[in-house]
Amino acid sequence: MTSPFPDHEIWFLTGSQELYGEETLQQVAEQSQRVAAALDGADTVPVEVVWKPVLKEPGAIRRVMGEANEDPACVGVITWMHTFSPAKMWIAGLDALRKPLLHLHTQADAALPWATIDMDFMNLNQAAHGDREYGYALTRLRVPRTTVAGHAGNPAVQARVGGWARAAVAATEARSLKLARFGDNMRNVAVTEGDKVEAQLRFGVSVNTYGVNDLAAVVETVTDAEVDAVVAEYLDLYAVADDLRPGGDRHGSVRYQARLEVALRRFLTEGGFGAFTTNFEDLGALRQLPGLAVQRLMADGYGFGGEGDWKTSALLRVLKTAGRGLPGGTSFMEDYTYDLSSETPKILGAHMLEVCPTIAGEQPSLEVHPLGIGGKEDPARLVFSAAPAEGVVVGWADLGERFRWVANEIDVVPPSEPLPNLPVARAVWEPRPDFATSTEGWLTAGGPHHTVLTTQLTTAELTDLADVFRTELVVIDADTTRRSLAKELRWSAAYHRLAQGL
Repeated sequence: MTSPFPDHEIWFLTGSQELYGEETLQQVAEQSQRVAAALDGADTVPVEVVWKPVLKEPGAIRRVMGEANEDPACVGVITWMHTFSPAKMWIAGLDALRKPLLHLHTQADAALPWATIDMDFMNLNQAAHGDREYGYALTRLRVPRTTVAGHAGNPAVQARVGGWARAAVAATEARSLKLARFGDNMRNVAVTEGDKVEAQLRFGVSVNTYGVNDLAAVVETVTDAEVDAVVAEYLDLYAVADDLRPGGDRHGSVRYQARLEVALRRFLTEGGFGAFTTNFEDLGALRQLPGLAVQRLMADGYGFGGEGDWKTSALLRVLKTAGRGLPGGTSFMEDYTYDLSSETPKILGAHMLEVCPTIAGEQPSLEVHPLGIGGKEDPARLVFSAAPAEGVVVGWADLGERFRWVANEIDVVPPSEPLPNLPVARAVWEPRPDFATSTEGWLTAGGPHHTVLTTQLTTAELTDLADVFRTELVVIDADTTRRSLAKELRWSAAYHRLAQGL
C-alpha cells in the first residue's frame, strides 16, 4: 500500500541490557527487527516503521531520544522492552523525548513452545517482565503515551498502532500549523473566542489575523485564464445547471467563486498556511462570501472555520491530516435544527455555505442562491447530502483555564425526506446513545455549535491525539448515561485543575 505520509516515519526502539551477553543480544536484535517489520508491512499502519539498534545503556537511550526530537521525518517512537531493561536507564531519555510515544507490549512469537521451554528461552523472552518495569517508569515520570498490548502480527494490534501513528502525524502537523484569519470572529459570539497564546503553547498552531482586503487585493490579480481553468474543473466534477455554464445568465457568480478560489490558494500557499477562517460580517471589498472556494479548499485538506472560528479550523486541519487516505470524509459542520417527530430524533447539520464535499453521498450540485445574510452578491456553492456512515462530531471549547474537546459518536443517515428548498450542503445524523442523553451531555460539557464531522476517524484516534496534547477529551457514545457523564465531568475538572500543578 502506498503510504499517505511518505515523508514521515516512526522509530522502533527496543530495550535490553548488556547483562545477557552478545549471543542473546543478537537474538534480541533479530527478533525485534521481525516485530518492526510486521508493523511496517501492515496495511493499517500508514507510516514507515524504522528499526533502530537495540538500546542497552542510558547514554544510547538519551542520544536516540534527542535524535528523534531533532529529526523532522520522525513523528513518534514505539518502544518495546524485549527482555529486562532496567527502567532507571530510560529516565533521562524519556524526560528528553518531545515526540509522541507508543508503548508496545508484545513478544517475538505468539505461541509458546511448551515442550522445549528452558531457562535460556525464559531469559530471552521476558517482555512480560521488562515491560512492567518500563510501564512503571512511564507512569512515575507522568509520560503521556499510548499503550498497546498483543502480538505484533495481530490485525487488531496493527490497527491500534496505525491509529496512533495517524495521531502522531496529525500532532506533528499541528506543531507547525499556520492559520490565517481573514478578519475577526463574529461579533458578540462567545464560543469562537479563545486563547491563541495557550493554543500555540499546547498545540503548536500559530493563529494570526489579516485584513480581508489583503485577500481582496490578491483577487484582483487573478487572470481570466486562471479562472477558466478552475471553471473547467467545476464543469467536469459537478452537476451544473445551464444558466451557470459559460454563456449562461448567472455564470458570472460561478466565475467569481473561481477567482476567490485561485486567490485563496495563492495567499495560503505563499504564506505557508494550512488553515484559515472567514467571516460574513467582514467581507470588505469581496463581492461574495467565499462558499464554493472554501468547500474546494477543504476537500484538498485545508482547515476552515466560519465566523472567524480558528479553533475549529485548526481542529479540522489536524483531523483531515490524521484521516488522509482513509475512506469517508471530514468536514466543518454546525448543528442547525432537529427532527423530533419520531422515536429516533435526528440532527440536521449544515452551514451557510461551507460543508466539505468529501462527505457527499452523491455528485454535488453547483448552485447559486441568495445568502440572506452579509449583504453581498449571491454566492455559488455545492449542494449535497452526506453519505450514510458511522462518524464522530468533535468540538473544541476554551474553558478559560484549559481547553476541552467534546466528541459524540453518531450515525450519519439519509434525510427522512427530500430537501428541495434547502440550498446548502447538509448532513443528517442520529447521535449516540440517544438524542436526549447526547444533547444534554453536549450542552453540559460546554460543547460548541461549530464542530468537525468525520466519518474517517474514530474516538480511538481522538483519544490518542488528546493524550499527545494532554488535552481533555469528553466522549459521548453508546455507553454514556447522564449519571456517568456528570461524574466524568466532575472528575475531569478536578484532575485538570490538579494536573496544572504537576
